[in-house]
Amino acid sequence: MSQKNDTISKRKLGKTNLKISPIGQGVMQFAGGHTFMKFLYPELEDEIAKSIIKAALDNNINWFDTAEAYGSGISETKLSKGLQAAGKSDKDIVIATKWSPIFRRAKSITKTIDDRLKYLEPYSIDLHQIHNPMSVSSLKKQLYGMVKLIENGKIKSIGISNFSADKMREAHDVLAEMGIPLASNQVNYSLVHRNIESNGVLETAKELGITIIAWSPLQMGVLTGIFHFEPDVLKSKLMGKRIMIKRYLNKSLELVKEMDIIAKNHQATISQVALNWLVNYHGETVVAIPGATKPKHAEENGKAMRIELTKTEMDDIEALSRDFL
Repeated sequence: MSQKNDTISKRKLGKTNLKISPIGQGVMQFAGGHTFMKFLYPELEDEIAKSIIKAALDNNINWFDTAEAYGSGISETKLSKGLQAAGKSDKDIVIATKWSPIFRRAKSITKTIDDRLKYLEPYSIDLHQIHNPMSVSSLKKQLYGMVKLIENGKIKSIGISNFSADKMREAHDVLAEMGIPLASNQVNYSLVHRNIESNGVLETAKELGITIIAWSPLQMGVLTGIFHFEPDVLKSKLMGKRIMIKRYLNKSLELVKEMDIIAKNHQATISQVALNWLVNYHGETVVAIPGATKPKHAEENGKAMRIELTKTEMDDIEALSRDFL
């Protein structure tokens, strides 16, 4: 088995002092059954959420990504409960959350931060992100609001999510004038959704020293191979998820078959190979936040960091996924 030892080297989050594992744990699914999330995921019991958190921690994952939009506090609260049940203190872990900007002004950034902290209590916010570029206020005003939170000790660093290369550069430049680094840009990035490599986002992130946080790095489970090899499983998924998965299946078949061969060579799973490629192919620029609805998913996510793919394997995967650039 070609795997690293149990000690996983952590990476700096952008140019901040925060150190994170290459793979974090996304907890959007913790809000399943509520708000718009009910169209994607069923409700997740608290005890299962706690087990997912413990499995992630036990497998070298030290950071978790949530958001205001994930159930208006439901995901954040379950995350906090899970970390407390695991006996983790604030200094042990890194938490990222997000402010929801849609139809809101920048002033709500400072008005809603106490809600974020209340739901996450007793944990602090290490990374606060603007969830998308859809506020009615200017980006500069939004970033000024974020800076106020740093100055008031409410958060430690600032990130953005779903921003284009130009908007990312604008955010970087605004913060740089105040001596604060833009830590990250969280975007959809996977082997079947590689557009950040062709639209300037990845190149700009590398140039400016900004971490790319890949959300949906397994593209709703497409890169697990289960829907290719066991197509009946798709029928059990909620409609919203079925629609999003179907668009990728036929085009990704040869890629998944090759990753299956590679996975067997490493006594790993297809999803672990996909995650490992994502967080290593571009050096330390890209980290990933796969989700989990079962503890075994979180365990697999963490163990994906231990695989050592060869250069030939990495290049073969890249070539077979080039149609998704």
